[in-house]
Formats: sequence, structure tokens, C-alpha cells
Amino acid sequence: MLMTSFSISAADLTVKKDKKVILDALHFEVPSGSITGLIGPSGSGKTTLMRTIVGVQKYYGLLGVLGEEAGHKSLRRKIGYVTQAPAVYPDLTVAQNLQYFGALVGVKRKSVEKVIGQVRLERQKNQLVESLSGGQKARVSLAVALLGAPELLVLDEPTVGLDPVLRNELWNLFADLAEHGKTLLISSHVMDEAERCENLMLLRDGKLLWNDTREKLLHYTDQKDVGRAFVAMIEKREK
Repeated sequence: MLMTSFSISAADLTVKKDKKVILDALHFEVPSGSITGLIGPSGSGKTTLMRTIVGVQKYYGLLGVLGEEAGHKSLRRKIGYVTQAPAVYPDLTVAQNLQYFGALVGVKRKSVEKVIGQVRLERQKNQLVESLSGGQKARVSLAVALLGAPELLVLDEPTVGLDPVLRNELWNLFADLAEHGKTLLISSHVMDEAERCENLMLLRDGKLLWNDTREKLLHYTDQKDVGRAFVAMIEKREK
């Protein structure tokens, strides 16, 4: 096992589907204990990259995750993954879902109660998931990912469909997790959320335009916000 200050590192990372290149020879690093925003429009390859990192997508090149090769069995309990679509059972209550998934990863009931509180679902814990709003279902999926206190959280559009107040609460939770040593990779196509990330990966058409801090991106592009900086990076590439 190779110890590193980066939770994720890649070299020449390539993914092809039906001979089409989805991720094109990416080189990047994700610092440990950080919030890294994976930013890009729909179809840029964000979800494919996340699936590759959590070990469910075939790839070429090198991809290290928490000191192991991506997909290694030892990583199963070290990574929490939230997909865009809620990955929970609609005919079970919030608490039943978390108790079930908690049993799979060997956590105690106290941990279940803790994550319910973290995602602000105390009032809904005895409701069937199918009766919840879209945003509440997304929070149940996030709670499942938090079970077992994983070292790395890979979150695919976790705030889609949430109201501004709840989005702010979740970003405060993400910041708290990072302060306690967790590494978070969070995808979004919403540029104002990128402003909350200390590190950014800008992805477009399967190519990585940027992988460094937000502050360095703004300085490099001489822009005041990430949206304009993203456009500036695209224009630089196309010249």
C-alpha cells in the first residue's frame, strides 16, 4: 500500500465505450482532507469519472484511490458513493433503510441515528421513502453514504432539487466533514456551488481543463468567479 497526501491520483486515465473516448488521458490529484468540486456541463464525463473512482467502471491508465488501485476490495468500506438517482428502497422507512445498510457495513444503531441527524431527517425517519420529496430521497442516499464513516465521499450532484436553505446546510456539513479529515469529491454543473470548493476539476468533453485550487484558477484566468473562469479556460483551449 502506497501512502500519499492525495486520496486520488490518476495518470493517463482513459475510459472508452463502444470505441468512443469518454475520458481522455486524464492526469489529476485530489488532496486528502479537501473538498474538490468536479465541475462541468451534462455529458462532460463527470459521472463516468466518479464511477471509475469507486471501482465500477473499466478504465485504462493508472488510478490510485486511498493508496490502492481503484476497485480494490479493501476500498469497499472506505468510500461512500451517492449516485444521481436515489439508491434506496422506496417501500422501507428512512430508518429501516439505514438500519439495513448499516448492518451490511457493520455499524451500530447509534451511528444510524447520527447520520439521520446529519442530513436533517429526524422528522421523516419513520416515513416510507416513496412518500418523501425528491430532495428528501437524495438526503437518504447521502445518509447511507455516511454510514461507517468512510474516508472518501464521492457525491454525484448531491444537492440537485434541494431548496437554497437545505443546500446551504449540506455544504456546511461537507465543510465540517473535510475539517475532520474526510476527502470529498462533489460533482455539479451549478457554478455557484463551485465557489464553495477549495479545489476544482473542470471537465469538458472528457478532457480536464483544470485541476488545482479555486484561487489559482481565478488568478490564472484573471476572473472573479468560477463560471467566467470556466469559459476563459475553454477559450484558451480553443485558440
